[in-house]
Amino acid sequence: MKLSEIAKVLNAKVVCGQDRLDEEQDKAFASDLMSDILTLGDNFPMIVTGLCTMQTIRTCEMGNLDIVVFVRKKKPTEEMIELAEDEGMVLMECDYSMFKTCGLLWEAGLKPIY
Repeated sequence: MKLSEIAKVLNAKVVCGQDRLDEEQDKAFASDLMSDILTLGDNFPMIVTGLCTMQTIRTCEMGNLDIVVFVRKKKPTEEMIELAEDEGMVLMECDYSMFKTCGLLWEAGLKPIY
C-alpha cells in the first residue's frame, strides 16, 4: 500500500517526508514501548505510536525505521520534525486511538510483522 493511501485511510496529516508518499509499505507495528521497537530486527515496518518524544525519533533512527504514525492527536515538535527530515523519515499525525488506527490499517491490507 502506498504511503499516500495510508495517510488517506487514517485521515492523517503528513508532517514530513511528503516526497516519499509514492513508496509502498506492507507491514506495521504498534507500540508505545521503545524497547519493543528495538527488537524488530530487519522487518522495517511502519511504526504506530502515541509516544511523541525525541526518544521516538532517536529509537527509530537506531533501528533503521523511517515511517512513524503518531496516534491520539499527538503532534511532533519542531525539533522532532527537523531531526526526522535530516534522517529522511516520514512522520504522520493521526487523531484516532491506537486501536482504531491499527484496525483501519489491518482492514486496508497492512500486515503485522508477527
